[in-house]
Amino acid sequence: MKYDPMKDHRLDPRLRQALALMGQLSGSDEPIIDVPDRETQLAEANSPGGVARREMMEKMFGAMDNIVVAPKEGLRIERHTIESAPDGNRINLSVIRPDTNEVLPCVYYIHGGGMMTLSCMFGTYQTWGRMIAHQGLAVVMVDFRNCLTPSSVPEVEPFPAGLNDCVSGFLWTHQNAASMGIDPSRILIAGESGGGNLSIATTMVLGRDGHGDKQLGLYAMCPYISGQWPREDYPSSAENDGIFITIGNNHGAMAYGMEELEAGNPLAWPHFATIEDLKDFPPTMVSVNECDPLRDEGIAFYRKLLEAGVSAQCRQVMGTAHGAELFCSTVPDISRVTARDIRGWVDQCAE
Repeated sequence: MKYDPMKDHRLDPRLRQALALMGQLSGSDEPIIDVPDRETQLAEANSPGGVARREMMEKMFGAMDNIVVAPKEGLRIERHTIESAPDGNRINLSVIRPDTNEVLPCVYYIHGGGMMTLSCMFGTYQTWGRMIAHQGLAVVMVDFRNCLTPSSVPEVEPFPAGLNDCVSGFLWTHQNAASMGIDPSRILIAGESGGGNLSIATTMVLGRDGHGDKQLGLYAMCPYISGQWPREDYPSSAENDGIFITIGNNHGAMAYGMEELEAGNPLAWPHFATIEDLKDFPPTMVSVNECDPLRDEGIAFYRKLLEAGVSAQCRQVMGTAHGAELFCSTVPDISRVTARDIRGWVDQCAE
């Protein structure tokens, strides 16, 4: 039976209506089936139908830019293009901060999209970035190489390209903090969904490479980290599948590189991280959504952090679907509460 958000009374009524409208706009009731290989997946993404769906999604996310709930007034917004190591490719950073001379803490933000799609330059992310910046924070959003469709950079590459870009963007931000009015000792990494995956993986790489002291903390929202669903140990992966996102297929793992899932690589899929991988993590907040198929893997990751001796907390946002905080126009109060919580976590990590 097809999921009907209007009958799911766990959801905030505003989200019920928004998800129902999205379902109508998608115009397809066809089940999402596994793909045989990455080449087939790329061909489909670049077919006329795939391009049309991508353009519709980009238009929808662009239309979510809302200057009422997150005004541009009082903010300074810049874009930087930098070189990423080790490939020498170019990536884009969106910098949003209060238009003052004050040296501020920074949220280094990694956008979602399952590491496959989307861009931090889309209106929904720019609105979210402004909302965070209005909490008295500098926000640096990184547009990395996606693994299926382009962000604001044209290259599309599997793991570890996007992760390399996220690490490079963070190190550039730390190195150039003074020129942007950022306190280099107070840079927190955050991200949602695929960005939650990459924020955790970036943290692991920074620690491995001797840069862990450059990161204040971590705020991982609805992290997309196990790579294979449904899972009996994560009941929400079946119970909530189809609510905004559908994960019961191999699309994410195939696009990112199926061999990484098969090898249990924690840098690709942090579900596989060991206690040893996590023991030196900075203070970490994991935020999950009640009606998200990824809810339980986020909670399990939080518990693993505790086992590793990390200072960690977990919050659950009731009545919400996957990444609902990014629906700033639909549930601005929920978005603001999370933006304030990010600010609070920055302050707590700095104590």
